[in-house]
Amino acid sequence: MEKKIFTIKRNGRKKVIQLKKVVLVPDSFKGTLTSVQICDIMARAVRRFYPDAQILSVPVADGGEGSVDAFLQAVGGEKRTCPVQGPYGEQTNSFYGLLPDGTAVVEMAAAAGLPMVGGARNAERTTTYGVGQLMAAALDAGCKKLVVGLGGSATNDGGCGAAAALGAVFLDKSGTSFVPVGRTLEQIERIDLSGLHPRLKQVPVIAMCDVDTPLCGPTGAAAVFGPQKGADEAMVARLDAGLRHFGDVVLRDTGKEILDLPGAGAAGGMGGGMAALLGAQMQMGIETVLDTVGFETMLQGADLVFTGEGKLDAQSLRGKVVLGVARRAKKAGVPVAAVVGDIGDHIEEVYDQGVTGVFSINRVALPYEAMKPRAADDLRLTVENLLRFYRDGRKTGLA
Repeated sequence: MEKKIFTIKRNGRKKVIQLKKVVLVPDSFKGTLTSVQICDIMARAVRRFYPDAQILSVPVADGGEGSVDAFLQAVGGEKRTCPVQGPYGEQTNSFYGLLPDGTAVVEMAAAAGLPMVGGARNAERTTTYGVGQLMAAALDAGCKKLVVGLGGSATNDGGCGAAAALGAVFLDKSGTSFVPVGRTLEQIERIDLSGLHPRLKQVPVIAMCDVDTPLCGPTGAAAVFGPQKGADEAMVARLDAGLRHFGDVVLRDTGKEILDLPGAGAAGGMGGGMAALLGAQMQMGIETVLDTVGFETMLQGADLVFTGEGKLDAQSLRGKVVLGVARRAKKAGVPVAAVVGDIGDHIEEVYDQGVTGVFSINRVALPYEAMKPRAADDLRLTVENLLRFYRDGRKTGLA
């Protein structure tokens, strides 16, 4: 096999042109390729041209299903299993990830996810209690930091179930404690946090969230996400009223304002519940990923970064994966190639933020449904073209 190393002469001396280190940090192409698959395709393309290159892969987790596996693939660690309650209180086996530095990663989809309820979707009855059980298991295991991915939920309980599993007590008008779900949020009369898990005061908790949905209103949790969780128009109105009441009680009993908190409506109000009841810090998913994997260390000595997402458009400018990666790479002086499914208009700002070039894998200008079956091959061919340009451009002094 021909070894892909090239030389040029400078003042009579040969200079080796070699790509020594590449960092891969792609988001998934939703509904087409997972971030793990994209990393694998990119890595194989790099190996074809630079077989000796060091390749570091960071498949980006968005907080939903697959987040734990993505973190474990990026930095190692172990998956731990434990029994918890599912979305309807049924017993089920779930898991969390424990990374080498002591960070625990919980994906709420593993205990309260939409796929777990199948066709029985009812956002008034589902609970996040099992998510709190996973968090408690990680705290009991001695984790040093707790990252909770808010995505893919079947719930609309404001995170009350999770808080209850961690020791929060919710009381109704008669003083009776209960675990609120979507339909009973309006019955909360008082919240007592005195019995919360003691390690919550010692361990930083990060709520990994990529939406800025408010708790209530026409752009709130129930209105935006309720329908996909089985809510009709009447149920959306009831759920919204319940979340508003919950926000009022939270303000009165904890002094924390969540009605206007960006991201409070994430995962059926779980964002607001985690911030107010569990002291969690809300953070964009990509920032959480890059902090957790030690991205700045990965960039040391890197020649090139590949990133990407399904479509790079105006929404991407709000801090999604490509820009999150590019901003940090720019500080380290490492060029960034954004390989994406499609490119929207008015994305020029990405170049100022650190993206060196944007490249679509839609090689023959097909609509989404037509290009989906060929996405893997088109991604490979696009990355290979970039590497050819890098190789031959460096060889001739053009790159």
